Amino acid sequence: MIVRILNDNQYIIPSLYYDEINALDNALVQSIAGNDREGFRQTYDRMIELVKTNGMPMDPYTVKESDLILPPADMTFEEARKLFVGEGLIPG
Repeated sequence: MIVRILNDNQYIIPSLYYDEINALDNALVQSIAGNDREGFRQTYDRMIELVKTNGMPMDPYTVKESDLILPPADMTFEEARKLFVGEGLIPG
């Protein structure tokens, strides 16, 4: 899976992290629905950290279609409210 973090880079993520990314996506939807700003920040920071720590950064001059696009790491709660609704960023 190729994950792009806007204003950052693209990362190749091994498949063993897909479920964890999906669980974090679902937790983000729940924290936003519950107006839990602190929970949102902690969960989104964990998602960004998971991608950066476990993903292999791609050459910034090589652009490939991303399977998942994450907003910038400094996304605000208000911005997240517009994105993490329904099923979140990852359908299913």
